[in-house]
Amino acid sequence: MMAFFWQRAVVLSLAAAMLVYADMKLDCRPDSVTVVWTEGRSQADLSLFRLGSCFPTSFSATQAVFRVDFNDCNFRRLVTGDYLMYSNDLTYGSSDSQSPAFTHPVVCAFARPKDWYPMIYDPVFSTHGVGHLVFHIGLMNDDFSGPAESTTFALGSFIPIMASVSQKTHQPLLLLLEECVAATTPELQPDSPSYPIIGNQGCLVDSRMSGSKFEPRQKSSELQLSLQAFRFGLGQEVFIHCKLVAWDPNGLDSTKKACHYVKEHGWELLDNYAYSTLCDCCDSDCKSRRTRSIESGTHGVSQNAVLGPLTITDGTSDTFSWNGSF
Repeated sequence: MMAFFWQRAVVLSLAAAMLVYADMKLDCRPDSVTVVWTEGRSQADLSLFRLGSCFPTSFSATQAVFRVDFNDCNFRRLVTGDYLMYSNDLTYGSSDSQSPAFTHPVVCAFARPKDWYPMIYDPVFSTHGVGHLVFHIGLMNDDFSGPAESTTFALGSFIPIMASVSQKTHQPLLLLLEECVAATTPELQPDSPSYPIIGNQGCLVDSRMSGSKFEPRQKSSELQLSLQAFRFGLGQEVFIHCKLVAWDPNGLDSTKKACHYVKEHGWELLDNYAYSTLCDCCDSDCKSRRTRSIESGTHGVSQNAVLGPLTITDGTSDTFSWNGSF
């Protein structure tokens, strides 16, 4: 009975989006869907596509591919008449006027079996405080493909940093850097000088005056930062102190975000340009309307980390290889 039912699966599309659907292929399965978006505009950045709350499973210069379960990505389930429907939104966030942001529906519909009834209670869990999370932060090589071979960086060059969280027993979490400051000591001292890198709860404040930026995400559980080497602590050992946060990807607000400053456009939200208004507070004071704090474990967990020592110089020198973790 069920096998016959799934063979009758159909894909619904909206007439208003026919031109867009010519560039999108859906493969609807009983419990999952594959979405393949083929882009003809050469200036489009396909890493900016999102299916609900999910990042692309893979992407190239011309295609973004999502292979996801209906239980993920905030799919909506609707039982109506003779159909069981799963729907979501495919969004593209861009600051490029030649490739404007847009949203289009993704809908899979299946013939509803006559003996199928919805569960009386079908809870949705958004708490990620169960199980053990392992955070990591380290210096990387130029293309983020492996650990750094040196801890010395020339002034003005880029320091590749990657933070991540392992989540074997968790639903997908979004890794954020809530705060990072540079200091010349492995422990922050109240009266010691420091240099703010990320502040105001997720704003890459250093990008306001440099070329520092967040790189497009490859995984929701990883965050890559290209930090332009600064003059603070020049020639000394420098330690970068950060607060890492593993957060519910559906719970972003002005206090849980990753924002960087783009010279031509202003503050942009890394994970979805269309919601960059969450970054508007980066030049003032970012506050939340939430009544429950992160310490409650309602939406995520946090961990402090120290990266270093590293050295910023006007020249080059021989150093040992190091990658920080805890």
